[in-house]
Amino acid sequence: MKTIAIIGAGRLGTSLAAALAGKGCQVKAVSDCDAAAAREGLRIIGQGRAFTDNTLAAAAAEVVFLCLSDDVLAGEVKKLSRSGIDWKGKFVFHTSGLHSSGVLGPLKKLGALAASFHPIQAFAGKKTPASHFEGIFWGVEGNLQAVSLGREIAANLGGRILRIRAGQKPLYHAACVMASNFLVMLLDQAAALLEEAGVSRQKAARALFPLVEGTLRNVKGLDVSRALTGPLVRGDLRSVKAHLDALRRRPETRRAYQALGKTALGAAAKQGLSPQRLTALKRLLEGK
Repeated sequence: MKTIAIIGAGRLGTSLAAALAGKGCQVKAVSDCDAAAAREGLRIIGQGRAFTDNTLAAAAAEVVFLCLSDDVLAGEVKKLSRSGIDWKGKFVFHTSGLHSSGVLGPLKKLGALAASFHPIQAFAGKKTPASHFEGIFWGVEGNLQAVSLGREIAANLGGRILRIRAGQKPLYHAACVMASNFLVMLLDQAAALLEEAGVSRQKAARALFPLVEGTLRNVKGLDVSRALTGPLVRGDLRSVKAHLDALRRRPETRRAYQALGKTALGAAAKQGLSPQRLTALKRLLEGK
C-alpha cells in the first residue's frame, strides 16, 4: 500500500488513519491547523509526523486524504495547488459527502489522480475502533485509477464502494443525513415524548433502544417498505388521531409526525392497505 497523509485531524481523519495504520498501511503525516489536534491525532494513530502545514504533510506521502469540512475544502485545495508540490501521479481523495471530485479540479490540472471517497458511517469520536469501518459502503466517484485505489482501500478496511455520479452527490449526501442525523433527532423527540409522559430521560432512551434495534434488523432482513409496522400499516385511524391530538402542544413534533406519516402511506399501500383507508389517513394527516 502507498504511503498516506491525512489532512484534517478530526473524528473521521484520525479514525481513518488509525484504522489504516492498524491494517499495515504507512501513515507518514497527519496535519491540522490546530497543533494540539494534530498531536492528539498522532498519538492515536501511533505513527508518522504531526504538522500544522498542510503542504508539508501532502508532500510527504503518495496518497493524500483531505478530511475537511465542506465549507473549507475548496479553499484548501486552491492553497495546495499553489504550493509547488509535484502532484503528477499523486492520489488525492476528499471525504466530503456533498462535494464531487470536481472540487479537486485545481489539483487534477497538475496531474493528481483524484476522487471523492465518503464513508457511509457516523463517527462520534476520534478513537473510533477499526471495526467501525467493517461492512460499510464508501460513496466514490472520480478518476478511474483513483476509484480503483479507493476500492482497494475500502476492501482493506472490510468495506465496499458505492459508485456515485458526480452530479448526484447532493442527493446522495441528503440520503446519508436523513438516515443518520435525522434518525438521531427523531429518537430525541421520541425520548422527549416519553419524558413528558412521566418516564425519566435516561430510562426513556433505554426503553427505545430495543425497539430501534429490532426495527433495523427488520429493515436489514426484509426491505424498508415491508419492515414498516404500526397504526399506519393497519389503517388505524383512531390511533393516528389520538397521536395528533396529543402532539398539539408540540407543533414541531406534530408536523414531523404528519410529514413522515404521509410518506409512510406509500409503504402501507404496498402492504395491502385499502384505498379507502389510505385516503382517510391522508386527510387526517393533512388536518382535513
